[in-house]
Amino acid sequence: MKTPALKKTLDNEHRPDSQPNRPTGAGQESGLLDAYSKAVVNAAERVSPSVAFIEVSKIRQAQGPAARGEGRGSGSGFVFTPDGFILTNSHVVQAADKVAVTLSDGRRFDATVVGHDTGTDIAVIRISAPGLIAAPLGDSEKIRAGQLAIAIGNPFGFQYSVTAGVVSALGRSLRSESGRLIDNIIQTDAALNPGNSGGPLVNSNGEVIGINTAVILPAQGLCFAVAVNTAKFIAGHLIKHGRIRRAYLGVGGQNVTIPRLVVRAQQLKLETGVLAISVEKQSPAEQAGLKEGDVIVALDGSSVRSVDDLHKLLTEARIGVHCELTLLRRSQKISLTVVAQEAAI
Repeated sequence: MKTPALKKTLDNEHRPDSQPNRPTGAGQESGLLDAYSKAVVNAAERVSPSVAFIEVSKIRQAQGPAARGEGRGSGSGFVFTPDGFILTNSHVVQAADKVAVTLSDGRRFDATVVGHDTGTDIAVIRISAPGLIAAPLGDSEKIRAGQLAIAIGNPFGFQYSVTAGVVSALGRSLRSESGRLIDNIIQTDAALNPGNSGGPLVNSNGEVIGINTAVILPAQGLCFAVAVNTAKFIAGHLIKHGRIRRAYLGVGGQNVTIPRLVVRAQQLKLETGVLAISVEKQSPAEQAGLKEGDVIVALDGSSVRSVDDLHKLLTEARIGVHCELTLLRRSQKISLTVVAQEAAI
């Protein structure tokens, strides 16, 4: 006969919550959550010292000389060189009369606008300050849909807020304030709000992969960032010249993979090109005979594997110059002569 004490012990051994070797599902889930959290924390800690809170003021002139007012706004940005260059959105700083930058350590500086490009919504401003930490820039060509994406910025003035999600899609197009399509846009569900504009979108390694630029309201989880490779290219020209003078074809495109059979048959150098999804009326592209559905594979003999490649080739040196555009039309390779115009700023 069992004693009461022994019976109580045996009863406890049969309780699921008292078994020492209970299923490990909960523990595994906790471990996965910890790994996710660590990735977000590490990336945020690496990039946050570079993030800037940008405040702008604009003098507004109404009717009459006495009717003057001051408009204020704010956004985000990040230091990308140790000597004080900061990337942000064009719409954050354009037409600003005064720009001020506050860093994560509380230091505040006046900033000058180096240049901005409404066509890509990219701007560069500069501050003079010691001990700046530059955010590492990644490669947006290497990112994939589904990978971790972390946004850091100042939504509604709540400084240095961190949100996380995934890269939802790649190769989107977004129309800028100038009316020009910004191609190769990154779509993410990392929550963005007004004030996040210009802030960094980073991967799990803490490398900047995009510049947050837009949300679709009232939709949830539809947020967009300009690819960092585009931003690198634009920033270099803004620092050197203060503006972007580019050639213009008048075609909206997206990156596509070309079937290997076609690549071999047409002896192409690359397996990707730019699909023409729209051709503007009276544009150089339309006048040259480019049609929707054509796949651009080269410009003046230089391979075009992506929209970024095409943008880089359409420099001011090609404005007003006869260029050879090589493309695929129904799997057949043809060449067109196009005369690029200067893009309107």
